[in-house]
Amino acid sequence: MPPSALRGYIEGKDPVTGRRVIDEIMDALTKPVAEQELKPRQKAPIAQRQEAAKQQAFLEPNSEDNFQRIFYERGWTDGSPIVLPTEERVNKMLTGTSHSPDERVGRATVKNVAVIAVMAGARPEHFPVLLAIASSNQTAIMDSTTPFAGMIVVNGPIRKEIGMNSGRGAFSPINLANSVIGRAWTLMSLVWNGSILRDNLWSSQGNNIIYSSMCVAENEERSAWRPFHVQKGFKPGESVVSFFRGWSVLNSMGAAAHRSHGEEMAILLQAFPALSSAATLIMDPLVARILKEQEGYNTKEEYSQWLSQNVKMTSSRFWKTDYIDMLMGYPALVEKEPYASWKKLPDDALIAPYNDPKQINILVVGGETSPLWKATDFGYQSSVSIDKWR
Repeated sequence: MPPSALRGYIEGKDPVTGRRVIDEIMDALTKPVAEQELKPRQKAPIAQRQEAAKQQAFLEPNSEDNFQRIFYERGWTDGSPIVLPTEERVNKMLTGTSHSPDERVGRATVKNVAVIAVMAGARPEHFPVLLAIASSNQTAIMDSTTPFAGMIVVNGPIRKEIGMNSGRGAFSPINLANSVIGRAWTLMSLVWNGSILRDNLWSSQGNNIIYSSMCVAENEERSAWRPFHVQKGFKPGESVVSFFRGWSVLNSMGAAAHRSHGEEMAILLQAFPALSSAATLIMDPLVARILKEQEGYNTKEEYSQWLSQNVKMTSSRFWKTDYIDMLMGYPALVEKEPYASWKKLPDDALIAPYNDPKQINILVVGGETSPLWKATDFGYQSSVSIDKWR
């Protein structure tokens, strides 16, 4: 927006209070501190606080309907009914790992994760995956005004052990493991990050993807290429969970006819602004085999390299995207390449915005009933071992 519009926000009225925003800011910065605010808060001795925490570990007996309401009102659920985490159910969940209930895992304890696992409807065999997710400190819900979403992808033997779906209908709401693992990640984020509207949850629309976080397994058995976790340095026999973050997913509506599959995917990727060169393609095994056997890409890396060189857009289209301008403008300003050079180009000059092929991820998921794929602007975040949490 032009400076005049931004100044209008600062000098305009706060829609909640009716006062000028700048006056509220100045008052907050210059108002004398109240006497009680200068006094340090009195904290109970550690032993007292620990005893109080133990006493509050369980709610008083009540009806199931009231418990569902209490959990929702305290911000502990996603709005849908949960499995109530009784002591018996939590203890049963803890049998899914050899780790101590009091061991720290990320921001919580193993027992805390067990509570969330029960609430999401998970079973003890799912528990090592959920502990790995908790250990990553990755959150499904971002504190942003934009509709951030996340995705979980599982590789390795545990996919089969717990019955995850990597084939037909993998993203459909039909598989227990996919559903409860994805939901548990959402609940972890709600409970431990305290996602509260108008407090730290400001997304204008939110993102429906977060309900299950696109939780799937990669179809390693039918893939023409190396599994994703092997690309990231793990051994084929290791079980691993990987995290991705972005905003949008585009489904291909039909197979390529008079263009190659490579060209079709390049067209879909042009719909995204290519922030930091990030993209993730999720393709059916049929597509992977076509790309390898008919179009000559022997590895995922070769195809990522081709996309990096061949997806093009004008300089104007790239820079006039709001969050490209906001997030990549500074690298250009401090002469970081290629952004500094791109910033100096005429509006109609073509650039290859996916300039780093290592940021173009490829996942093979699907049941081989149609050669389809999904194009996303999701960037890869991290991968963690599941095996250490067994």
